[in-house]
Amino acid sequence: MSNHWEEYGPVRERPTMAKALCAKTLKDAPTIAERLLWSVLRARRLGGFHFRRQCVIRGFIADFYCHEARLVIEVDGPIHDTNIDYDTERDRIMEALGLRVIRFRNYDIQDRLDLVAQTILNACQS
Repeated sequence: MSNHWEEYGPVRERPTMAKALCAKTLKDAPTIAERLLWSVLRARRLGGFHFRRQCVIRGFIADFYCHEARLVIEVDGPIHDTNIDYDTERDRIMEALGLRVIRFRNYDIQDRLDLVAQTILNACQS
């Protein structure tokens, strides 16, 4: 059995039990927007790129992560309106790891899923 943690080098590391449980809880109860976006990203449906959902990266839980494109996708609901400083710092840390972070609002995913998918595909290909 291979150790899938090794393939991610310094970006992903084995999460703590608490973080792993939190990620599992989030994965088991996705928001409507996360469920819609996952229907586009799962099983390499978007340009053949592989995405993970609720992926722990350096202690943070990314909504979606594509290792090949070094791309983090965040789905922002109303709670993010009050977490602006936290999100800014989190994005800064992710970018320092060489990752790109793209954020979409719930309503963008629900109302313009095709445009969101194209934006993600363009980011993966660039």
